[in-house]
Amino acid sequence: MTDAELQKIGEDVVDVLRSIYDPEIPVDIYELGLIYDVQVSSEGDVKILMTLTSPNCPVAESLPEEVKQKSGTVDQVREVEVEITFDPPWTKDMMSEEAMLELGFL
Repeated sequence: MTDAELQKIGEDVVDVLRSIYDPEIPVDIYELGLIYDVQVSSEGDVKILMTLTSPNCPVAESLPEEVKQKSGTVDQVREVEVEITFDPPWTKDMMSEEAMLELGFL
């Protein structure tokens, strides 16, 4: 795949991530800053590095699975791997300005 095709896949995956919401916070997981990295290999494999708002998050099992399933629906994505990390730990400073406005932090 060309670099442009790989970039398009990455952008499409991010668009999908923007459609997934934390059930406790009315903001999508991308704007919340839960997605640390999205990598697309030349074969169309996607690796997503993400975190949760806390290790005890009630959706710790289901949210990564939802990320994997929905990202896998993007055209030309062959396989999706989701890795959870707590380093660095999530803080509200990782939220986008849009998310902070939505939640009344600005």
